[in-house]
Order: sequence, then structure tokens, then C-alpha cells
Amino acid sequence: MNVTLPPDYMPSDAEDFMNPQMSEFFRQKLLVWRAELVEESNTTLQQLQEGGIVEADIADRASVETERSLELRTRDRARKLIAKIDEALERIEDGSYGYCEETMEPISLPRLQARPIATMSLEAQERHERMERTHRDD
Repeated sequence: MNVTLPPDYMPSDAEDFMNPQMSEFFRQKLLVWRAELVEESNTTLQQLQEGGIVEADIADRASVETERSLELRTRDRARKLIAKIDEALERIEDGSYGYCEETMEPISLPRLQARPIATMSLEAQERHERMERTHRDD
């Protein structure tokens, strides 16, 4: 299905939840975010491949190692985010995007705008986190 969005389109509660325009809006938002992460990841990878440690000073070498470690963590975080974006794109395709995986209720538009990979409503997420904290403290 090919949906064209007006340039100023913003999802609103006044329209049917996850209608074709709204789904397309979030699909495009996810694709742009994914492309940005892939670009950043490729840049990081290039920097890591270029940088052999040739610093003679031990402090400089430690600084370079710390930087590389941070870049690797950033790259790993981006990889995990890309996987979550891909899962969200699959949910758009199968029609389950935007609905809480726990309650099947629509996730609020402000939450989806802020976190387009959200899989739970705010209430369900808070319940989930409270349960995790309770079990972690055991």
C-alpha cells in the first residue's frame, strides 16, 4: 500500500488510531532514525578500523583505548536500537504497531512520538518496571 503524507502531517487523537496515514508517518520516522543510526555506526566502524594505537605516551594510549571502548559501546547500542526499529517496522507491516503487547490497547501518540519503538503503554511499562524492581530486590 502506497500512502503519501502531506508535508505538515502530524498524527492526532482526532483520527482513527493507526490509520494508513498514521502508520506511514511512523514507518517513515522509524526508517529515518534507522538510516541515521546505520550512518553513525558506519562512521564509528571506519574510525575504529583506521585507528591503530601508536601513542608513545601511556596516558595518551589509555585515552585512545577509553575512546575506542566508548565507540564500541555506542556501536553496540546502535545495533540493538536498529534491531528494535526493525521489529517495530515488522509490527507496522503486520498491523500490531502502536498497540500495547500486554493490554492490546493503543499506546498514546505522545509516547509513540517520543519513543517510536515502544511496545507497551506507559502504564503497562511502569507496571513491568515495578515488577522487575520487586523481583530484582529479592
